[in-house]
Amino acid sequence: MRKVTKLMGISLLVLGLAACDSATKDSSAPAGNAATSVPTGQQVSLLDGKLTFTLPNGMADQSGKLGSQANNMHVYADSTGQRALIVIVADKADSDLETLATRLEGQQRARDTNLQVITNKAVEINGVPMRQVDSIITSGGQKAYSAVLLGTTADSKMLTVQVTLPADNQQQAQSEAAGIFSTVKVK
Repeated sequence: MRKVTKLMGISLLVLGLAACDSATKDSSAPAGNAATSVPTGQQVSLLDGKLTFTLPNGMADQSGKLGSQANNMHVYADSTGQRALIVIVADKADSDLETLATRLEGQQRARDTNLQVITNKAVEINGVPMRQVDSIITSGGQKAYSAVLLGTTADSKMLTVQVTLPADNQQQAQSEAAGIFSTVKVK
């Protein structure tokens, strides 16, 4: 559990750095249509094919800068760092998904007293029970939309998939995150 908490803390640090970095970068991104939720881009396969998803256009693998195969953290981000997708794989936690999601909320709230939890619900991806926690967090005066999937792979590894997007347009960010999650396949 300590390892999962540490890795979640790292992902929240990356999120905070991306939000702080946005003050100095050009944040102009194509507005897109909120109704167009399924991203087009590169198909990514991790964990020997046990996890696949479609990486939205404009995002690239940044794992060498922030994570590595050794610590089982994969980071994908756009050039501004405002849009990111982080995958963390850890040993299975002793707690159930609902408890882990509640702890995640607590960790986020400890870092941001203005945290707005939008959803904390049970979801199913390819028949695999997971937990989804969506929230608006503030760091360095910038708001970011965070959507997190928590689950367990067939080989009993704890899986965390976090999508972080600018929260300027919450509905668009929510739609984009849902689109990314709609491409996630867990075996």
